[in-house]
Amino acid sequence: MDELIDILTPEGIPTGTTALKSEAHAHGWFHATVHIWFYTADKKILLQKRGSHKKVFPGLWDISVAGHIGAGESILNSAQREIFEEIGLEIHQNDLIKIGTRKHQVAHENGILDNEFHHVFIAELKIPLSSLSIQKEEVDAIELFDLSILKDTKNLENVLLPRFHDYYCSVHDEIYLKGFHLEA
Repeated sequence: MDELIDILTPEGIPTGTTALKSEAHAHGWFHATVHIWFYTADKKILLQKRGSHKKVFPGLWDISVAGHIGAGESILNSAQREIFEEIGLEIHQNDLIKIGTRKHQVAHENGILDNEFHHVFIAELKIPLSSLSIQKEEVDAIELFDLSILKDTKNLENVLLPRFHDYYCSVHDEIYLKGFHLEA
């Protein structure tokens, strides 16, 4: 789905201009996204299998919920919207724990230039997986994996991407520090 988004400088500062997501990806213009990682009290992580028709990373097990921040939309409202759209969960903003902002730059083989600032959150999933409903246009499946998968160094076919291993490790550690209030 093509949506209107705010364009940022390479330092993450709003430029005051907007563009369609497709334009931003074609020109490599920086923009903002949200990443929400859901964990459970029994040390599981919710991953979604990206739709097989997606233009980037199709069919890959990935972040619990992720999406672009709409033009003029606040970061937290965007996170809530994306969570509801992708997995059918209504969540309060104070249940989202922000663990950082990550600058991300990837040139995909299909010509998409992903220059993004990811606003990264963690949140505890307090309901059964069966209570969630996926957005079939975006997500093929959701599944709970052992939290240790975020630190796994094996080449797991179709589960996460080795080149982002440091990012996954940081999410793992933040879940332990801020989610469980334990040391990693």
